Amino acid sequence: MLIGGKWVDPASAEWFESMNPFTAKPWALVPRGSKADVDQAIAAAKCAFLGEWRKLTATARGALLHKFGDLVAAEAQRLAEIESTDNGKLIAEMRGQLNYIPQWFYYYGGLADKIEGRVIPIDKPGVFNFTREEPLGVVAAITPWNSPLLLATWKLAPALAAGNTVVWKPSEFSSVSAFAFGELFEKAGFPPGVVNIITGFGNEVGEPLITHQDVAKVAFTGGDKTGEHVYGLAARGIKHVTLELGGKSANIVFDDADLDQAVKGVVSGIFAATGQTCIAGSRALIHRSIHAEFVERLLDLAKTARMGNPLDASTQVGPVTTRPQYEKILDYIRIAKEEGAVCRLGGAPAQREECGSGWFVEPTIFTGVNPEMRIANEEVFGPVLSVIPFDDEDEAVRIANNTVYGLAAGVWTQSIRRALLMSERLEAGTVWVNTYRAVSYMSPFGGYKRSGIGRESGIDAIRDYLQTKSVWIDIAGNAPNPFVMR
Repeated sequence: MLIGGKWVDPASAEWFESMNPFTAKPWALVPRGSKADVDQAIAAAKCAFLGEWRKLTATARGALLHKFGDLVAAEAQRLAEIESTDNGKLIAEMRGQLNYIPQWFYYYGGLADKIEGRVIPIDKPGVFNFTREEPLGVVAAITPWNSPLLLATWKLAPALAAGNTVVWKPSEFSSVSAFAFGELFEKAGFPPGVVNIITGFGNEVGEPLITHQDVAKVAFTGGDKTGEHVYGLAARGIKHVTLELGGKSANIVFDDADLDQAVKGVVSGIFAATGQTCIAGSRALIHRSIHAEFVERLLDLAKTARMGNPLDASTQVGPVTTRPQYEKILDYIRIAKEEGAVCRLGGAPAQREECGSGWFVEPTIFTGVNPEMRIANEEVFGPVLSVIPFDDEDEAVRIANNTVYGLAAGVWTQSIRRALLMSERLEAGTVWVNTYRAVSYMSPFGGYKRSGIGRESGIDAIRDYLQTKSVWIDIAGNAPNPFVMR
């Protein structure tokens, strides 16, 4: 693990296996961290925050972030291969993410010395008032297994640009790429302790990290149940939090949509990344007048999905990342069938030769789905789509919003009026119109309701890693009555 600029073995001297989802066999050993490692990492981060890191100018911090981005760009292929091997996502997607990740470090590197306070024309005579935007301190970054480095970048780049130091805990299911990433922080010249990486399990590493008195903020991405637990632990210390949690996003297709594009968008929304993404468009809401035709087109395209080795560039649907998640998806498929949903495609483990011994689930499409069914309300996090008909805009909005989640939504229409109206009425942090799964370092990302708190990416994100200080200076030289509030 990376602690204080040094690569160290876990205090427990214990390691655990990381599984390759395509082969269902172990391929790497990962340090099993403990509270002792957490304490050391936080001490290193605090020392760096109060020492060498704080002494750097904001411009110098930005230059380090820019250099780090260059190093990631040079290592993109190697990092993508590690991620694809460790979590089973397509090499094509992982390569795309790794080639794009440097932009976050360039963007926030540029913002580092643009953080400015302001002079307030205060209403009290003889007083000069201004604000300072200052870093929080030590940030705990806890990331999931589905897009490890991208989602870590969404936290690391703004946190570091704002002047914080970080202790990063990647998921125990996909930790390997974090070590390769950590090496690049060393090469870029970051002072020791600015970025620390500890690995292990939630109860052994995550909880001590969240509750440590020297951690000022917790930035977490994961499921909403775990997020609720994280939020409760952080609340004990009145810590700042950013929570990017789950979703049950609606992909809404109106009768005036370009059906060819909409079909592609619905397939992309649920079967890309094997449905293992918080923004998965797992509910396809289709206008009743085009429902039958749309479903047939959808089935025709989904049937062509190529499954297999995620390291093969031609593969379109890879394995499920973890054995527990694989079993959870199959359980939800069973529940949907018991509830009366009609399975039109898939609905079983993939038995194709090209899937080998990996954890594969056939792309699955259900029709006859009632909005009250569990399959239409609970996050499956897999390649399972619920198709639900609707009659008009009001019903589409009612069905789309009738969920505890509010991360994203898609709208397919040729009407600019409808596009604007739906973007206003949908309770979601991101609304895509005639596209899906588009993200950028420039645009804020986050959820409504149980989908989270705070925003990542864009200028909004860096503000979540800062605190505002108000400074009052008397310039009149005439002290007022000391017993009365000025």
